[in-house]
Amino acid sequence: MSYGVAAALQAAVYQRLVGTAGMAGVALHDAVPAGGGTGTYVLIGPEDVVDQSDKTGGGAEHRFTVSVISDAEGFQAAKVLGGVISDALVDAALVLARGRLVGLRFVKAVAKRRDAGAVRRIDLTFRARVED
Repeated sequence: MSYGVAAALQAAVYQRLVGTAGMAGVALHDAVPAGGGTGTYVLIGPEDVVDQSDKTGGGAEHRFTVSVISDAEGFQAAKVLGGVISDALVDAALVLARGRLVGLRFVKAVAKRRDAGAVRRIDLTFRARVED
């Protein structure tokens, strides 16, 4: 097993989301913007990686989170954007700079209020199986 494919996977996810029509005008980050951010934005966030190597070669399972953060009224706008993200990533044929994506699936989503209800956050978790 190697963690070597992680950066290539994140770069491919970023490129896929940036090129998605429903993401037009939405900022995409891998860290919270300075000052905490305002409006609606997306974070490519944490991941857990476990070995999935077998006798045919090295591989890993990456469970990563893409978060929608929004100070818009209600959850509707954030949920629409979450759907756009899910549709863009599930079963996407991402080309990685290193390794190969075997499959990309949706695992779960958690929607919650933060900052005394002023901010909505939806954490979408995906499972990517890669070979190196």
